[in-house]
Amino acid sequence: MPSYGYSIIGIDPDRTAIASGRNIRVSPKQCREVCKQIRGMMLDKAIELLEAVIKEEKWIPYKRHYKSRAHHPGMRKWMAGGHPVKASTHIIKILKNAEANADNKGLDIDRLKVIHAVTHRGRMYKKYMERAFGRSSPFFEESSHIEIVLEEVA
Repeated sequence: MPSYGYSIIGIDPDRTAIASGRNIRVSPKQCREVCKQIRGMMLDKAIELLEAVIKEEKWIPYKRHYKSRAHHPGMRKWMAGGHPVKASTHIIKILKNAEANADNKGLDIDRLKVIHAVTHRGRMYKKYMERAFGRSSPFFEESSHIEIVLEEVA
C-alpha cells in the first residue's frame, strides 16, 4: 500500500484541515478546472457552486482544454465551459470530508476558506473494448488524485 503525501508545505496545522481523494475514476482535466474555480472561495460558497453545477444551473469555465468547446449563453467573462457533474460530485465529497476534519479539530466551520485545491493524474486502468470478429482493442481509463486544504480565516 503506497503512502501519499501532500503537495502543499508550510501550513499551520492548528488552523487548517486537509482531505484528499486518491485514484478517483474521474478525468483529471475536468477536476483541474473545478479545483481552479473553487480555489480561494469560502467553503459554503464552493459547495453551493458545485451543487448548482450538478443541477446544470451554472457553468465551470474551461481555461486550459477549451479549443473544441462551444460558447454558452450563461457564461460570463470566458468563452468556453461545461458542467463537469462527475468531478463536482467527487469534489463535494472531499470538501465535506475536509469540513468534518475541521470540525473534529475544533475549527469554526463558518469561517473556512479553500486555500489549496489541486488535482494530479492518478493511475491508468487498462480496459478492453469488444470489437467485431472476436477481437478487442485496449483503452485506458484515467484516475485523479484530489487534494483540498481548508483554512480558518479571521
